[in-house]
Amino acid sequence: MNPMSTLSVIIPTFNEADYIEDALQSVAFADEIIVVDSYSSDDTKTIAQSLATKVLERKFDDFSAQKNYALEHATGDWVLFIDADERVTRSLEAEIKSVLINPKHSGYKINFPHFFMNRFLYFQSNDVLRLVKREGANFTGLVHEKLHCNGSVGKLRQKMIHYTYKGLHHYITKKEKYAWFQAEQRFEKNKKTTYFQLFFKPTYRFFDSYIKKGGFRNGVPGLTLAAIDSYGVFSRYAKLILLNRGMK
Repeated sequence: MNPMSTLSVIIPTFNEADYIEDALQSVAFADEIIVVDSYSSDDTKTIAQSLATKVLERKFDDFSAQKNYALEHATGDWVLFIDADERVTRSLEAEIKSVLINPKHSGYKINFPHFFMNRFLYFQSNDVLRLVKREGANFTGLVHEKLHCNGSVGKLRQKMIHYTYKGLHHYITKKEKYAWFQAEQRFEKNKKTTYFQLFFKPTYRFFDSYIKKGGFRNGVPGLTLAAIDSYGVFSRYAKLILLNRGMK
C-alpha cells in the first residue's frame, strides 16, 4: 500500500467564534491546520490558537488573496479548504484518507447540500473543488473565488456539512455583500449591464435553483432559498448600474 500523502487544511475566518471550534475538531485528522483570520474582534483567534497548527492574521482585501496567502504557508502535499461553518463528516474523512493513499486526480470536488431553515436541501446542492494538490494550486476572483489545480478533477462521493443558515437577516446581508463585490469587479473591467440582464439573469437563477435542481422538492425552504438567490443576482446587476452612473 502506498503511504498516505500529507494534508493541510486551510480555514479563513472573521468573527466565527460560534463555529470555528467544531470546524477545527472536524479536521483534526489533518497533518496541518492553518487558520487565516481577518483580525476578528471576537474570540475566534483565541479558540483557533488552541486547536490549529498555525494562526495567520491578514487584513482582508478579497477572498482569493486571503486563501492564496494561506497557501504560501501550507506544507502538506494536498490542501483541503473549508469555511468555519462547514464540517467534515467521519465518512468524508475516511474517503479523503483513501484518496490521499492512491489519488487518481489532481483535485476533487465535494458536494455541499445547503443547511437552510433547519434542514439539509439535498436538491439544491453544489459541487465545489476543495481538495487539491498543493503544488500549482491557486485562487482567482474577488468573490465566489475559483480554485485551480494542475491536472484532472474528480468528485468525492461523501458530502460536506455546510451550516449556511445563521438567520434570514444574516443570509440576505451576505448576499448584499457578495453583490457589491461582484458589481465592483465587473465595474473595474468596464462591464455594462442592460435591463434585459436585470430581468433575465435573476429569473434564470430562480428557475435553475427551484425547477432545474429540484428545489421545489425541498418545500418552503427550497422556495425561500431560490428566491433569495435570485434576489442576489438581481442586486448584483442593479448595483453595477449604480456604479456605472456614479451613484454608489
